[in-house]
Amino acid sequence: MEMNTKKYEELLVLLRSHKTDKEILEVLSDYHENDIADMLAGMNEKERKRLYRLLGTQRTAEIFAYLDEPQAYFDELSVEQAARVVSLMDSDDAVDLLENLEDEDKKEIVEHLDEEAEKDVRMLLSYDDDEIGSYMTTNYICIPGGLTVKQAMSQLVRQAGENDNIMTIYVVDSDECFAGAIDLKDLITAREGMNLESIIAHSYPYVLDHEKIDDCIDTIKDYAEDSIPVLSKDKHILGVITSDDIVEMVDNEMGEDYAKLAGLTAEEDLKETTLQSMKKRMPWLIILLFLGMIVSSVVGIFENVVAALPIVICFQSLVLDMAGNVGTQSLAVTIRVLMDENLSGKQKLLLVVKEVRIGLVNGGLLGIMALVFLGIYVHLFKGYTWFGAFAVSGCVGVSLLVAMAISSLVGTVIPMFFHKIKIDPAVASGPLITTVNDLVAVVTYYGLAFLFLIEL
Repeated sequence: MEMNTKKYEELLVLLRSHKTDKEILEVLSDYHENDIADMLAGMNEKERKRLYRLLGTQRTAEIFAYLDEPQAYFDELSVEQAARVVSLMDSDDAVDLLENLEDEDKKEIVEHLDEEAEKDVRMLLSYDDDEIGSYMTTNYICIPGGLTVKQAMSQLVRQAGENDNIMTIYVVDSDECFAGAIDLKDLITAREGMNLESIIAHSYPYVLDHEKIDDCIDTIKDYAEDSIPVLSKDKHILGVITSDDIVEMVDNEMGEDYAKLAGLTAEEDLKETTLQSMKKRMPWLIILLFLGMIVSSVVGIFENVVAALPIVICFQSLVLDMAGNVGTQSLAVTIRVLMDENLSGKQKLLLVVKEVRIGLVNGGLLGIMALVFLGIYVHLFKGYTWFGAFAVSGCVGVSLLVAMAISSLVGTVIPMFFHKIKIDPAVASGPLITTVNDLVAVVTYYGLAFLFLIEL
C-alpha cells in the first residue's frame, strides 16, 4: 500500500506539471495498469479524462479491466467511448466489467459494440454464473491441422496481433472440431519442414461450455496448463479458460464455501442492501431456529434433573461448546478430503474411524482435566463433599468423552451423506453441525447426570 501511495503522488505531480504529453507518456509507460486503476479514485474527473486521452483507448481498456466498481468512471465517458473501451478488452474481462454496471448502461454499451465484440459478449452473458462458459475468453490462437511448421508460425504471427494468449496453440480439423494443442516451445524448436502432426498433443484436456464449475474445477486444476479449451457439445472451440480464470474460479468457489460454512445461502458483499443480506441469511436461521427449539425441548425433558441437582446446569454450556467445536473441526477436515473425487469407500470409512478415534482421545484427555479441575472447584466454591464434587465433575468428564466422540462422527458422516446425494457438502454448514451436536451433547450430558447422579 505504501508503494501505491508513493506512485499515486508521483502520478498526480506528473499530471499537474507543465511537462509535454510525450514526456508524461514516457513516464506512464513504467506504471502497471493495476496501479493506475487503483489510483483513479483519488483523482478528480478532469485529471482522469486527461489520463484517458493521454493513454489512448487500448491502454485505457487494459486499466478498466482492473476496476472493481467501474460505474463512476464509465459515467465520465460517452457511450461511444465506453463501447470502444469494452470492445478492446478481453471478452471475459468485458463481461465482468459490464456486469458491474447499471442494467440500462450495460444494454446501451452492448448495442454500441463492434460486431465481433458484441457477438462475444452476448455469448458469454448467455451462460449462467455457475457454468464454465461464463469464465472463458475468446482470446486464443487457433490454426487448422495439416500445416507445416513454417505455415503454423505464419498463422501464429498473424493472429498474435489480436490475441495475446500464445503459449498454447489450438488445432482444429477439417470440420472445425478440436483436434489437439501445440505448446509454443515445441513449435519454436521444431524444424521448419516438419509436419505439424508430430508435435500436436491430441489428448489435450478440454471442458464443455455448459459444464458446472463445481463438477470440473478439480480436473482443471490437476492439469496445471496455462489455458484449457472450452468446447461446445459438438466439439467446436468457443473459447479458453486461462490460468487467471482458474485462480478467479477457485477464489469464488472458496468464497461460496466459506459463506455456506457460515450458514449463508450465498456470498455477501458490501454493496448489497440490508434486505438482500437478510434474504441470504434468513433461510438457514429459520431452519436453525426450529432445530434450536428441538434442543430446548430435550432440555425440558430433563427438568427433573435440574430441579434435583441445579449445579449441573452450570456446566451445560461447557459440554455443548466443546461438542460443537469438535464437530466443526471434523466438518472442515471432511470437506477438504471430499474434494478428491477418487476417494474410495474404504478411505472414507478410514476417515470416519480416524475422526472418531481423535474425538475419543481428545475427549478422554479433556474429560480427565474437567474431572480434576471442576471437582476441586465444586468442592471449594460450591460446598460439596469431595465425593459429591467429583461425582459431578466425573459426569461432566464422561459427557465430554462421549459427546466429543459422537460429535466427531456427526461432523464426518453428515457432509459425506450430503456428498453422496450430490449436494455440496459445504451445505452441512458450521451452524447446522453445531446445532445437531448441541442436541447430541444435551442428551448425553443430562442422560448421564440422570443415571449416575440421581438414579444411582
